[in-house]
Amino acid sequence: MAETDSYETAINRTDRVAEFEDTRRGFVGTVQHVLHTNPALVPLIVLVLSILTFGVLQGSRFFSPFALTLILQQVQIVGIVAAAQSLVILTAGIDLSVGAIAVISSVVMGQFTFRYGLPVEVAVACGLALGTAIGYLNGWLVAVMKLPPFIVTLGMWQIVLAANFLYSANETIRSQEIEANAPLLQFLGTTFKVGADESGRGGATFTYGVIFMVLLVLVLAYALRHTAWGRHVYAVGDDPEAAQLSGVNVKRTLISVYALAGLICAFAGWALIGRIGSVSPTSGQLLNIESITAVVIGGISLFGGRGSILGTFFGALIVGVFTLGLRLMGADAQWTYLLIGVLIIAAVAVDQWIRKVAA
Repeated sequence: MAETDSYETAINRTDRVAEFEDTRRGFVGTVQHVLHTNPALVPLIVLVLSILTFGVLQGSRFFSPFALTLILQQVQIVGIVAAAQSLVILTAGIDLSVGAIAVISSVVMGQFTFRYGLPVEVAVACGLALGTAIGYLNGWLVAVMKLPPFIVTLGMWQIVLAANFLYSANETIRSQEIEANAPLLQFLGTTFKVGADESGRGGATFTYGVIFMVLLVLVLAYALRHTAWGRHVYAVGDDPEAAQLSGVNVKRTLISVYALAGLICAFAGWALIGRIGSVSPTSGQLLNIESITAVVIGGISLFGGRGSILGTFFGALIVGVFTLGLRLMGADAQWTYLLIGVLIIAAVAVDQWIRKVAA
């Protein structure tokens, strides 16, 4: 009888402890769980608040179709490169060569067209193939040779950057030459209007590069969420050893991620030609930092295995909103860097807080 009473007392005590923990975790735990299961929610909230804030301060100037679509045009290159960076960071890696891959791909497209006289379609295909090959090499070194992603891509960044200047001889192919002889190189920079009046005024101005960026984000979001490959990417980033034991081919997954990232960066190089109008080996110098900034602000964990490609898209837009909003206010450009720096630190702090729900 005593043993029975002791057993029932222990059960009751356990129930009380469990109830106490649930009560204590109530609101905070719910918020953490919601943010953990919807990683794009935080950057979306920040994006909406940023738009509303600058809209209140600037009024109709900021809310005009021209201003809002200008943000999309300004972030299209960063958005594309950040999509590639997101894939790598989801595997708990990092790619410091994304900017260099984009630039050398654009240089190859231009040089193959004007130096060797190849059809522009073939030149573009060669540039895309080169970007994919460099990404594949990064992935092979990381997955097969077991080298740290940071070291591999840091070294590849230096190699590709040097090869870029050596091959191009620091020569810029001017916009006039491209427009006259190879307009396809500028295709992703071609603009078109939606909602303009009969005289062509007003409305929203888009580029094919913006359309490509949006479609890319949507395709990757679907692939990561609804395909076996996407689940493997998250599994590898969360715990590669556990993923291997559960039947995931970790090496093949990593190589595919880095190769796809290289291909996406090559597309960014093509879009870069359209954006600046020329083929310049000195362009895109800040793409590495800008892409990582968009990824971090977008809520993708630097520890891998958690995050959303939509969050990265929102992160890129947040940077664009701050840049344009402060410019319209006439603020010094340094305020943009200051606020973005605060956002980066805050994003990492929020990520650490959210990760506690899984601890």
